[in-house]
Amino acid sequence: MNIVKTLTIAAALTMSGSFVTAQDMIQKNNVTLKSDVMTPEALWAMGRIGGYSASPSGKQIVYQVGYYSVEKNKSHQMLYIMNVDGSGIKALTTDAKSETDASWIANGTKLAFLREGEIWTMDANGENRKKLSDTEGAIEGYKFSPDGKKVILLKSLDYHGTIKKNPSDLPLATGRLVTDMNYRHWDHYVEQISHAFVADVTENGIANVVDILKGEPYECPLAPFGGIEQLDWSIDSKLVAYTCRKKEGVDYAISTDADIYIYNVETKRTRNLCKPEGYKEPKIDATKSMKNQAVNHQQGDMNVGYDVNPKFSPDGKYIAWQSMANNGYESDRNRLCVYNLATGEKKYVTESFDSNVDDYCWSDTKDAQIYFIGVWHATENLYAVTRKGEVKQLTDNCADFGSLQMLGNGKQIIAERHSYGEPADLYLITPGKDSKKTTIKQITFENKHITDQLGKIQVKKRWVKTTDGKEMLYWVVLPPHFDDNKKYPTLLFCEGGPQSPVSQFWSYRWNFMIMAHQGYVVVAPNRRGLPGFGTEWNEEVSGDWTGQCMNDYLTAIDDATANLPYVDKDRLGCVGASFGGFSVYYLAGHHNKRFKCFISHDGAFNLESMYTDTEEAWFSNWEYEDAYWNKDKSANAKKTYENSPHKFIDKWDTPILCIHGEKDYRINANQGMGAFNAARLRGIPAELLIFPDENHWVLQPQNGILWQRTYFNWLDRWLKK
Repeated sequence: MNIVKTLTIAAALTMSGSFVTAQDMIQKNNVTLKSDVMTPEALWAMGRIGGYSASPSGKQIVYQVGYYSVEKNKSHQMLYIMNVDGSGIKALTTDAKSETDASWIANGTKLAFLREGEIWTMDANGENRKKLSDTEGAIEGYKFSPDGKKVILLKSLDYHGTIKKNPSDLPLATGRLVTDMNYRHWDHYVEQISHAFVADVTENGIANVVDILKGEPYECPLAPFGGIEQLDWSIDSKLVAYTCRKKEGVDYAISTDADIYIYNVETKRTRNLCKPEGYKEPKIDATKSMKNQAVNHQQGDMNVGYDVNPKFSPDGKYIAWQSMANNGYESDRNRLCVYNLATGEKKYVTESFDSNVDDYCWSDTKDAQIYFIGVWHATENLYAVTRKGEVKQLTDNCADFGSLQMLGNGKQIIAERHSYGEPADLYLITPGKDSKKTTIKQITFENKHITDQLGKIQVKKRWVKTTDGKEMLYWVVLPPHFDDNKKYPTLLFCEGGPQSPVSQFWSYRWNFMIMAHQGYVVVAPNRRGLPGFGTEWNEEVSGDWTGQCMNDYLTAIDDATANLPYVDKDRLGCVGASFGGFSVYYLAGHHNKRFKCFISHDGAFNLESMYTDTEEAWFSNWEYEDAYWNKDKSANAKKTYENSPHKFIDKWDTPILCIHGEKDYRINANQGMGAFNAARLRGIPAELLIFPDENHWVLQPQNGILWQRTYFNWLDRWLKK
């Protein structure tokens, strides 16, 4: 056996070795910090809990953890098993190959999992490993039928609907002949699409693989983030429910209309649960917002929005899914729809909850209530809803629940939870009649050995009156060893989305804990356009990107400087990504010398360019309301283009760091380059951190470390003088 270092940590850490057999295996990093200050290296040393699954008996849980090596610039996914109370943790992965997506099969006596693109099985103790599948092309996800006789497989197929296949005699040609929109999506050229297959499970492995979308040029699940959660088996193993947006080219690029389909395994017939038979979509003007177009104003409920993640009820009588009302609006309220399979009746059961359903699961109780998580007043908590639409809150944590699953005993829930000061762990929840009666028990402590060494941050809520007389919540995050008598450099955090909550998230880039540990106070407003404060508040940003939401940002930082004595008004920075990056670019021309420096990551700079640059045209259509060349632009559209950040470069007077990934096809890298070039032409101190191989996020370990170091070097340069 050889001693190997699982992660090379910079001078801030010392590393203990770990033993592996024969192979260089990345695993849990047992680090000892030289101080109680979190560093980028300490952040990347943390294990990241992924998927989990409870045994049918409810006695054991299998779960996934990802570990990262900065030195090797890669990750390793490992499987663990434990008792439901958190005891008896055992690593099931014992070599350098990643293992993921574990699930229970054979009535809970065995586990299935993915390894090198194939399905494997093993005993619950990790022994008797056997490769079950041997298919052409990697399996990207799977789900066994309740009777164990069939399995859904997710695999990618070649696709040439928007990019022509190159001639066979030019095998080294890298050019792509594009014939329609949706030729790039998120971070890749669309030359493959995912399809769902159904196969038999036999003693000899997986056989008789059938493409349930055979001949259809549509993806299932939906790119770029959809997975096996977008499909489900009926209780009798005869039906497969799946999510699909059956559109191509321009039609795909301008639409969010995804539907729920039912595929009959025996007859091989498919029906759409969202649309009546023979439905024809009204004509859509691709250069205008769909807000006022006929498609969103039809007689009857046509489910023209984003309908995803179907789940059959335990009694087989119902199917539920998450449903948005409008086509073209990605940030529409995510409702929970319950469909009666016998009658076809649809009921939106969470109408009394004026926010989003972010994840859900059916209970096993006779009343078939549904547990869900949703954001309200900047925290993601657990709720229960009956089929009649009666909603009650079950937890009231100053934290976020990120996912949930019923335990096999039908009485408890497993959930992942995190906060500004705590990375993700698993919790066991026993629902009560209300939040005071519900019990919550932490059952994993993946990074306790690191967080116990770190100084504790303070997190406070503060409400402030906005310029239009409403109440806004903002978070204040304070450094460890906080001293009321000191003044601290302070960061205004601008959220993305534009309609993503500033709840108790944990991020490996925009991490408030590490910002506080580096000596900064963080002010994080839940400005106009964020869910968790009612639909009206959430929708006020659409068509008004540079109006009230910008006033809200300035209201928060002005309140902090006026009323929080530890906030140093002479050392203020403004930072953000995506829409937050756009906000930074806009505020750079409208801050009236409040800030001493700016950082914008993947932000839109030139909205005219952005309109035709982005791969998902529906986003710009809904938010801007018109193409920039339309002569009959709406008042909101005119205001949007007139207030594009690039038109206020003459007012820029403050150092700015621009960050962008060249594989970001949502907000193309020319936006960040343009902002940087404009700043330098104006003689403003500026830097550009460009990542040729990163998308809208920064995912590679060494790039992540570079991002953090560059971020804090820039802030320290201008705010710690």
